[in-house]
Amino acid sequence: MRGVDPWKSSDPLGEALHFLRMTGSFYCRSELSGSWGMELPAMEDALWFHTVVSGRCRLSVPGVPVRDLVPGDFALVPHGRGHVLASDDDAAARAPIVYDFPHDYISDRYAVIRSGSGGAGVTLVCGAVRMDHPAAQQLIGVLPALVVVEADSGPRQSRMQSLLAMVADEATTLEPGGEAVITRLSDVLVIQALRSWMADDERARSGWLGALADTRIGSALALIHRNPDAQWTVAALATEVKMSRSAFSARFTELVGESVMRYLSTWRMQLAHDSLRSGDVSLAELARRSGYLSEAAFGKAFKRETGMSPGRVRRRQDASMTAG
Repeated sequence: MRGVDPWKSSDPLGEALHFLRMTGSFYCRSELSGSWGMELPAMEDALWFHTVVSGRCRLSVPGVPVRDLVPGDFALVPHGRGHVLASDDDAAARAPIVYDFPHDYISDRYAVIRSGSGGAGVTLVCGAVRMDHPAAQQLIGVLPALVVVEADSGPRQSRMQSLLAMVADEATTLEPGGEAVITRLSDVLVIQALRSWMADDERARSGWLGALADTRIGSALALIHRNPDAQWTVAALATEVKMSRSAFSARFTELVGESVMRYLSTWRMQLAHDSLRSGDVSLAELARRSGYLSEAAFGKAFKRETGMSPGRVRRRQDASMTAG
């Protein structure tokens, strides 16, 4: 083990998935019967997911063919788009927004919805989660408008089906602590769905994800992600991955879609934005982490990248926390 860094990942893609820190926005179990339709509202920067515990329903996402969902299916709507769940097409056309249904709130973020006029019923577990880390935003950006992992999609999905069975069991009984179990399992299910999509979809082998899978460019991206405050240059990163400066620069731009230094700058500003929203770090510390010698220079670069000053981001976050 001498000379081996046990904390250094040899899997840049797996390391990126590790960054997928999820915060639950809203979870609900729906017990619906008869003819019903339910409109899920657009939620900026959120991922909606739906899994059918029993029965069946139709899922309509703008720009995507309507999908029938059956028990064991797991659907992910990753771009925060509004969409509709319904018993049939006629019900979908007159679907009220989900908040118009009567809710029995188990907690501030978990509710049970019951509605219907008898007949065939369906039980759903749904949720909206946010992923604030820049790695999550990079990944979400390359996802299609809808990802569905089907119940019969092969032996590779056996672990996911086990998780779905646990969610179904918890949703049926909702014993003490059941809400916490469902939310934790839901986080794992979202990551499993992303892994399934990456294994099956050609789009996962190009762009940012494809670059992470490349032996040398993936290693360079991991270095940037792991040590964003280092004084990186194109030459320094090229040396680290044992490539010439020109060959490294050209291949990085080809795979990632932007230059090395542009990516580094964007990544640092995204991290700074995340820190402003989630912590009490000083602007001087953020400037240092982002490679700037002064708060003024950092502030100008931050506003150029995000369209807002650091102070405005912090004030908005403080106002949001006060309102909550």
